[in-house]
Amino acid sequence: MHLEVLLPFRIFAAKTGVSRIVAETREGSFGLLPHRLDCVAALVPGILVYETEADGEVFLAVDAGVLVKSGPNVMISVRRALGGSDLGRLHAAVEQEFLALDEHEQRTRAVMAKLESGFLQRFAKFRHA
Repeated sequence: MHLEVLLPFRIFAAKTGVSRIVAETREGSFGLLPHRLDCVAALVPGILVYETEADGEVFLAVDAGVLVKSGPNVMISVRRALGGSDLGRLHAAVEQEFLALDEHEQRTRAVMAKLESGFLQRFAKFRHA
């Protein structure tokens, strides 16, 4: 398989000869082998594993994103990704950097939720008037 891990502003990794990929979704981990049917999956922050003959097993910490398999091509688009050989450090990076929302993002989400609920309330009143 040909694997590309895409970040918003660059290609993080492009590998050929990938023999297997393991990714995490809300439903749990799932694996991709070269002859699996095409699919699309929403990824959650976690550890992505892929294997090539040259590199062996490679671990990447990835943020939320999307995986698309089309024929032999697998494209993974995520917000952030980190590589490394120490699985413990990668797991800690997922917990600290990808799962924890910073204060600004929390405030932004709270404001957006208030705006959305206010809009829906006004729309419901308008519809019933």
